[in-house]
Amino acid sequence: MRKFTNRSLLSIILLAIGMTYSCQTSQKETNKSKLPNIILLMGDDHGWDEVGYNGHPYLQTPVLDEMAATGLRMDRFYSASPVCSPTRGSVITGRHPNRYGTFTPGTSIRPEEISIAGIMKEAGYATAHFGKWHLGPVKAESPTNPAAMGFDEYLSHDNFFEMNPYLSRNGGPPELYEGESSEILVAEAIRFIQKSKENNQPFFVVIWYGSPHEPYSGLPEDLALYDDLPESLGDKIVSLTSNETGQQIDRPQREVLQERFAEITAMDRSIGSMRDYLKAEALRKNTLLWYFGDNGTPPEGNATVPFRGEKADVYEGGVRVPSVLEWPAGIPNPMVTAVNSVSSDVLPTLCAITGQPLPNRPIDGIDLTSMFDGTMVERKEPIMFWNGTVRQEEGYSPVPYIDPELQKGTSPLVKLMNGIATRNFTNFHHLDIQVQDFGGARAILDNRFKLVIHGGIGDDAKKELFDVREDPAESNNLIQQLPEVGILLEGKLKLWQQSVLESLMGNDY
Repeated sequence: MRKFTNRSLLSIILLAIGMTYSCQTSQKETNKSKLPNIILLMGDDHGWDEVGYNGHPYLQTPVLDEMAATGLRMDRFYSASPVCSPTRGSVITGRHPNRYGTFTPGTSIRPEEISIAGIMKEAGYATAHFGKWHLGPVKAESPTNPAAMGFDEYLSHDNFFEMNPYLSRNGGPPELYEGESSEILVAEAIRFIQKSKENNQPFFVVIWYGSPHEPYSGLPEDLALYDDLPESLGDKIVSLTSNETGQQIDRPQREVLQERFAEITAMDRSIGSMRDYLKAEALRKNTLLWYFGDNGTPPEGNATVPFRGEKADVYEGGVRVPSVLEWPAGIPNPMVTAVNSVSSDVLPTLCAITGQPLPNRPIDGIDLTSMFDGTMVERKEPIMFWNGTVRQEEGYSPVPYIDPELQKGTSPLVKLMNGIATRNFTNFHHLDIQVQDFGGARAILDNRFKLVIHGGIGDDAKKELFDVREDPAESNNLIQQLPEVGILLEGKLKLWQQSVLESLMGNDY
């Protein structure tokens, strides 16, 4: 099995770039093409408050802080789902993940979905994916691997990973890459970008980090930054995966947070390496660099979250995430926006920027380009959240959408599931629409109010209404004081759910 060391690779790349740049001090950033280069970055389980610029009391994220200060800081950005696979599907498709059965972690996308990578490829981009995929196996025969979704090249993992990850290059057998995983991904992305630049081709690069998902690990120098966390954080015992056994283990939260924060700082540093490279290669001005998290903070990391809920909840703590965007050519001055936006907005926004038509099917995201010049002051359409599940009914046997053999994963990871050190995927046909299909945790967010519904339908449902502008912690339920607002929002939510279920039946294909 081949081994790759990463830190030396990144150092060599950056040294060579620096030497080239120092010998060409008169070099200026030029826009050889009207098309911007695009880099999408996403953290794994990175909650809204876990950045310095949002006031975290301990975390050091100088690069994201600088991006927030010099680019577009999106203070009300949401993940389409409070868990990872569905949010990733929303980025790829611009659609809510329930439309194609990507309900939970471990459910794949469907092959018929139209991918943003495919759209960018049609526009003339070189396309690549690096890191966590989690929308199906990454092996070559999978019908939902990154190549099947429009990426020219990929170095990816079926699920999450830590230090020294096993990654598959273009569907081949997983290989061990030694080093800090965030640095590995950026070094590989830089190699791809350099090749695209030499070919005079714009690039569309997606980097989906394995950090800061548990189990946690960090470099000594990153861990040392958090030696002085308050001793009181050790009073709480949390459960997470053991790096040694792959099984659940209980540990003091202070120890866990030290490792988690080290992962976030390493991820932040890798983003800085990318920004430095883009600057040195005169690419930064016309490169759109967009970072956000895939869902809120998980339970073992929840120590400072200012919102209600956490990962897996449709409350703010589960779906509100950090987001910063840099694009000096398109957003020349620092901006802060309080307009609601969501991960489903990526596809329509990039289509608008590159002049590509939207797919001819229901799209849940919107074009955010008017946010870039400050003319968008509020969102015209509400954002919907819905934790979907396969129908639960006695005697009901769902029919697999994809051959189960093609859904078997290959990438090793630390966390065991049923004794297996990899992840398999599912997706099922949905043949009709029944009343119970409208149940599950769900929410609708307009520019001020958020209606949250838990449980089943009708009288079985628990309904809460919050003014999230005045009450971001969702502590004051207004459903009794403002029943007409709740009724209006619930009606819009139900109409949208009907559309989603029709998509789930395959009617969009």
